[in-house]
Amino acid sequence: MIPIRDTIPTRHVPWMTWSLIAINVFVFFTEVTLPPGDLQQVTYLFGLVPARYTQPGWAAEVGFPLHTYWPFLTTMFLHGGWLHIIGNMWVLWIFGDNVEDRMGPFRYLIFYLGCGIAAGLIHIASNPTSTVPAVGASGAIAGVMAAYLALYPRAQILTVFPIFFWPVFFHVPAFLYLGFWFLMQFFTGTLAIASHREITGIAVWAHVGGFAFGLMTFWVFLRPKPRVTPAFPAFPE
Repeated sequence: MIPIRDTIPTRHVPWMTWSLIAINVFVFFTEVTLPPGDLQQVTYLFGLVPARYTQPGWAAEVGFPLHTYWPFLTTMFLHGGWLHIIGNMWVLWIFGDNVEDRMGPFRYLIFYLGCGIAAGLIHIASNPTSTVPAVGASGAIAGVMAAYLALYPRAQILTVFPIFFWPVFFHVPAFLYLGFWFLMQFFTGTLAIASHREITGIAVWAHVGGFAFGLMTFWVFLRPKPRVTPAFPAFPE
């Protein structure tokens, strides 16, 4: 099921969501202009390579800078291909504006980056010896999806499902769509652990980690509720 749009209007212009999308798109277009060798170097230096932090001897041997933790942030702005960037930005476009609406732009930015960092830590914990760089905003966006689920569980998500190349459109409640997505990530990651195999190209535990962090912490970043002053003062009896 591919999400098309949701049914929740926004009260404020989601300029932080738009800014995040613009930065990601700008970085991606910069990536595609690089020669293959330079692109590989950028991916390894600024993507998240678990063994870089769990095997310092190997990291020093292959030439990684020591004691550098910028990749926990920079990896969120790198993508591995057109489908990767389009899919991530499309989901952020659908769910990010409403979450930003409830948090405000700066709280939302901190929340987004926090979810991405948590996703990176879980990815390292679940694949500690991997020498493959993980890139993408998926972990941070998973946290945004979790916040949306908690804030708007009854929202309707317009989705499309191709049946024999014929698109079928229908609405799905947010709690069903996002809950199913999370369960798929969790079971896929569990299956990978049980079979002692890494799911090539998909950091599913990063998705799980970002989603779990977002679900546990979103309430901390919500806008304070405005205080309501009574129209008339109360008189003593």
